[in-house]
Amino acid sequence: MRLPKEVTFGPGVEVEIERHGDVVTMRPKRMSPRELVEALEAMPKPATIQKRPPFIAPKRKGL
Repeated sequence: MRLPKEVTFGPGVEVEIERHGDVVTMRPKRMSPRELVEALEAMPKPATIQKRPPFIAPKRKGL
């Protein structure tokens, strides 16, 4: 199927096509949880890890 340039997803992007009655919806394919974990593990590791200061919750009356 050819689409106008304004609505293309770019080269190499897989799409999911879903039909509900007369409506056809196309969207980029979602990653499976396994693919997502693999993509995150493939990212470069940071040289250092920054630490946040401890969070101190404010005291509120009635809680």
